[in-house]
Parts: sequence; structure tokens; C-alpha cells
Amino acid sequence: MSNNSLSFWEDSGSSRSGIMAWLTTTDHKRIGLMYMYIILAMFIAGLCLGLAIRLELIAPGRTIMDAQTYNTVFTLHGVIMIFIVVIPSIPAAIGNLVLPIQLGAEDVAFPRLNLFSWYLYVGGTLLALVSLFTGGGAPDTGWTFYVPFSEFTTTNVSVAVIAVFILGFSSILTGLNFITTIHRLRAPGMTWTKIPLFTWSLYATGWIQVLATPVLGITVLLIFAERVLGVGLFDPNKGGDPILYQHLFWIYSHPAVYIMILPAMGVVSDIIPVFARKPIFGYKAIAFSSLMIAFAGSLVWAHHMFTSGMSDTAVLIFSLLTFVVAIPSAIKVFNWTATLYKGSISVEPPLLYALGFIFLFSVGGLTGLILGSAGTDVHVHDTYFVVSHFHYVIFGGTGFGMFAAAHFWLPKYYGRMYNKKIAKIAFYILFVGFNLLYFPLFIIGLEGMPRRYYDYLPQYQEGHVISTVGSWILAVGIIIMLVNLWRGFTKGEKVGRNPWGAATLEWATPTPPPLLNFDEEPDASRKPYDFRGITPDE
Repeated sequence: MSNNSLSFWEDSGSSRSGIMAWLTTTDHKRIGLMYMYIILAMFIAGLCLGLAIRLELIAPGRTIMDAQTYNTVFTLHGVIMIFIVVIPSIPAAIGNLVLPIQLGAEDVAFPRLNLFSWYLYVGGTLLALVSLFTGGGAPDTGWTFYVPFSEFTTTNVSVAVIAVFILGFSSILTGLNFITTIHRLRAPGMTWTKIPLFTWSLYATGWIQVLATPVLGITVLLIFAERVLGVGLFDPNKGGDPILYQHLFWIYSHPAVYIMILPAMGVVSDIIPVFARKPIFGYKAIAFSSLMIAFAGSLVWAHHMFTSGMSDTAVLIFSLLTFVVAIPSAIKVFNWTATLYKGSISVEPPLLYALGFIFLFSVGGLTGLILGSAGTDVHVHDTYFVVSHFHYVIFGGTGFGMFAAAHFWLPKYYGRMYNKKIAKIAFYILFVGFNLLYFPLFIIGLEGMPRRYYDYLPQYQEGHVISTVGSWILAVGIIIMLVNLWRGFTKGEKVGRNPWGAATLEWATPTPPPLLNFDEEPDASRKPYDFRGITPDE
């Protein structure tokens, strides 16, 4: 029996077996699943911290924790969700599972580097956890590590920023690997205009990872140098400039938003044609808009700093660029809805999450224009309006994109299907809970409720109560969704090669895919999203 007759779940015949076969694997599918399991565990941890934050804010004054603990909890929630969960979620986990097979490749370009990236990710995650229990205790600076507080606090910021540096290095190597794979390992016949749009989104994301992430690495190392060596970089008492830190941080962190959202856009671009049974409307426009988002999104960082005292000329330029970057995002939303128009729509769970993504991301994007306009940003800067906008984009966008990807692709890799009825119920509960949680924050933000505050005036309590109740509903929806997926992938009905009737190459492989992905060289000459002659294979 040849190795490629085995599923990737089975032992490949090497001298290693059990857990060691996974820890030493260079198979992109196993590495993708290992990313996913850690991301899921940390997502649950971050979710619990978020619920604790909401419970504390249900009433003015102390509820379940003191002010210092609150500062620590929201810092941990941010660091875990941004650096450990959201940024690697779709690129590292789903990207590793899907990208090589969509290209007709046997693996990524650098399999050992791929494994090394995972070990860096694990090392950074463990170091972040170590920072909670060593030194002066868990960091309390917020996930942005803003100076000068991050230099003077006695909490364990030094270890936390080194953890972020290592996580960033993992992201850089993953992006480099994917860019090289897309350039060099496409199957014969797969031209640039036949690459699936999910892979196009990872290509644009990869360039951001490679070009922008080093800026974050340098910035957090400078915090470490100033804390440990006393170098005067950001401390005004030593001749430093705290505004310089904001520039360096946001030069990375705004493009990082697109590291988070672009892959989710790719997921939606792959899902909608399948369940509308139509080719995607404006394939080239969607592919090119991904590159435009990556490029233009790297030029707008200072719209986070309109209140820092920059010149009117700089304000005008960065505000204009912020509005420009909305154009390629709007192109995608228009093309998705145009694809659905007069389609033969089948309402399956992946499509529900994709539609949820479009609505929630649109709300987040439109409210982002309010923040991108300096006149309105001055009034809502650092209020809960920003918190709500951010979560509509990142959780409503990337989170729902990840949920859509899990419901769409994971049955292929586990070989079993979840309960679709329960999946739909979970979506509706999750969607209602999400909007109940975050929409009231827009209102209290407009009324002046500042973000990151441990306490607040009684006039804001009603919004916080509704939001906290919404967090409970959201958590129930997530629990139902995760339990349904787990039961489906362990005990669900077995599925065939192509349960959705999709037209990209990953559905041409056996289920689950074999070790080398394809039993024979795939035919990549067919255009993506061409559904002629393809029917669902249950």
C-alpha cells in the first residue's frame, strides 16, 4: 500500500506514531489542525475573559473584580484575541488546510518552515501565559502596550512584549511560505485568473504579514529595550517621544486589521457562489480589490491619531486615504450581493455565516467612516463607539468568517457532517446575541461613555445591562455551535468527496484528503466557480 492511499489522519509508516507523529509532521493539513486546536482553546479563554468584563460592567462600582484586576483582564482579553486567536485563525489554520489543495499542490513550499512557524506560535502563546504568573503579574496596559505607562508599570510587560514578538515572527514565516507556494506550486494550467478567491485573499494577506509585521517586532523590542536598558526612546523624561510609539504601533496594527479581515473575505467569496449555484460576479474585481485593500490599508494608520495633535494637512490626507480604502471593500460587498441575485440559493449553515459576515462587516465598515472623518472622530475617539465598531469588524467579520469556514471545509477533512438544523439554530442565537451585545455600545459611545474605564456614571447603565445580557446569549450560541461541530466530526454521518457541490480543486480529492492531497495530477484548467456538471456528492 502506497503512502498516498492513506488518509492524512493515519500513520504514514514513519518510525514515529501517536502524538509524536503530529508534533514532527510536515503535512500542512495536520499543522493546520494543530493551529486550529490551540486557537480554539485560546478563543474559549478569551471569551471567558470577555464575559467577565461584561459582568463587571453590568452596574457602576465594583461587581466581581477591583480596578487593577479589570485592567489586567481586558489586557489579557485583547492580547489573546488579537495576537493569538484572530490574526492566525483563518490564515494559519484554514489557510494551511485549504490553500495547497486549492492550488493543486502536494504541500506548501517550505514544509519544515511551516512546522517551525507553528512551534514559534506555540512558544509565543506559552510565553504570553507565563507572563501572567511571573514578575509583577499579568500586564495591565491594554493590548496596545501604550507608552509611557507600559514602561513604568511594575507588571510583567517585558515578557508579554517578547511573546508578541515571537508570535509576529511566526506570522511573517507563514506569510512568506504562502506567497512562495502561490507563486511556485500552482498545478499546471492554473493561471493567475484561475486561482480561487480564498487563495487570492491569502496572497494579499501574506504580503501584509511579510512587510508590516516586522514594524511591530521592532516596536515591541524597543519597549523591552527601554524597560530593561533604560534607553530613551519613548519616555519624554529621557528625550523620547510617546507619539513616535503610536506611529510605529499603528503602522503595523492598522494593516493587521486587514490580516484579520482579508482571509474572511476570501472565505465568503468561495462560499457564496457554491450556495447560489452561480459563478462569482466580477472575479477579477474581487481579486484585484484584495490587493488594493492590502496596499491602501497600509497607508491609513494615522487615522487612529487624529486627537494627538497632528497637522491639518496630515489629518486631511489620512482621512482621504481612509475613505479610499473603503472603495475596494465596497466592491466586494456589491459583487457578493450581485452573485446572490437571481441565484438558485440553498440556505445551508456556511451561507448563513457568510451572510452574517456581510451584514456585520458592513455595519463595522460604515461606522469606520465616522472614525475616519476627523470632525466626527474627535467626538467619539476613545469611546465605546470605537469598541463597538472594532468588534463589528473583527468579531462580526473575522469571527463569522472563521465560523463559516469551519462549517464549509471541516466536514471535508473530518469526513463527517454536523447536524445542519442545530447549526442554523446556533447561528440565529449567535447573531441575535452579537447585535444585542455590541449595538448598545454604539449608543452609549455617542453619549460619551469612554472605553477602558472600570467605572462609569449611572446614565450609561441601561446600555451596559443590555450589552451584558447580549454577551450571555452570544456565549450560548457559541457553545451550541462548538458542541454541534464536535459531535458532528466525531459521530456525524460520513460525507463524500463534494457534499456541497463546490467547483474548486480541494473538493476533487478523496474525503478525508490523502497524505499527498491528490491520487493523480489534478486538472487545473477549469475556471473556478464553474458549476456545470457538478452536483453535491453526499
